[in-house]
Amino acid sequence: MSSAPVVPQAPTPPDGAVAVPRPEGGWEGLAERVLAGGAVSREEALAVLAAPDDELPGQLAAAWRVRRRHFGNSVQLFFLMNAKSGLCPEDCGYCSQSKVSDAEIPRYNLLSAPKLLEGARLAAERHSKTFCIVISARGPSEREMDAVCRIVPEIKSRYDLNICACLGLLSPEQARRLAAAGVDKVNHNLNTSARFYPEVCTTHGYADRVATLAACRSAGLQLCSGGIMGMGETHADLVDMALELRALGVESIPLNFLNAIDGTPLEGSARLTPRDCLRGLVMMRLVNPAAEIRIAGGREIHLRSLQPLGLYAANSMFVGDYLTTSGQLPEADYRMIEDLGFEITRGAEAAEPPCDPACH
Repeated sequence: MSSAPVVPQAPTPPDGAVAVPRPEGGWEGLAERVLAGGAVSREEALAVLAAPDDELPGQLAAAWRVRRRHFGNSVQLFFLMNAKSGLCPEDCGYCSQSKVSDAEIPRYNLLSAPKLLEGARLAAERHSKTFCIVISARGPSEREMDAVCRIVPEIKSRYDLNICACLGLLSPEQARRLAAAGVDKVNHNLNTSARFYPEVCTTHGYADRVATLAACRSAGLQLCSGGIMGMGETHADLVDMALELRALGVESIPLNFLNAIDGTPLEGSARLTPRDCLRGLVMMRLVNPAAEIRIAGGREIHLRSLQPLGLYAANSMFVGDYLTTSGQLPEADYRMIEDLGFEITRGAEAAEPPCDPACH
């Protein structure tokens, strides 16, 4: 006697997520509405994250239509330099440089001007459009502010690079000084939702991060702000972060996938599949259609062999190493981009859509 056929079950949403029906018209219809100027709703964004794996190809096709409208087949490369490592008084649970981390990492004060110039030279050599100067700190000291403001004009005079500064919490006066020195944008990630933020950091709050972004916007700086998947947040937290980034009109959105480094409070906690990561990128693209979406830290660990698919939603990526962890070899990134039929571009017009709050 034959048994009844087994019907495949959709995956159970993670804790805190809810089963959400597909948008009316499916993913293709959602892309059509976004391309016509419509805004993705919270419920539709949740539906992207909650969809079963067999709908992922359709989601990537929808994200690609939106990405192609704004960026064609271009890929922007960003080069990150950890200009000051460790020694941070904050307690961010995901960070190997925080005061609560026992991770074995290099610890040093701000690098000298010659070393920063060497980093800029390497960024240009690796076809990067933007050189990201990062320090571990609650915020920059006066000495660190002076050093950054002095080196930025020299870097820009020697190399055809944009400068992104990631210096921690900033006051309005500090933001104005960075703009006057020639810094193009400031990175300050929201990292997660306002609701979940106290679960990963208590020494400063979500509102402090929003205030830094507001100060930078008022100073005329472009905003680079994104988040981290895999810290224990819910789908709702990821969507709330994406919607907040849209409301802020952020030009660049790096999406990180938690590298749960040994010695940090979140070690061993990341539970992401490559499909989870791809759905996160798709959701971020549909919610923020004209923003530069960057595949950031943890891509090699969590996307693994599906890394190329991420570039159908995202249009940029870091090349080289991250703050305290190693990245994929640049040559492998170049080959991946070439195999996709995409082109590395350093033209401002391809990666810096004008910020028009009405479009968000």
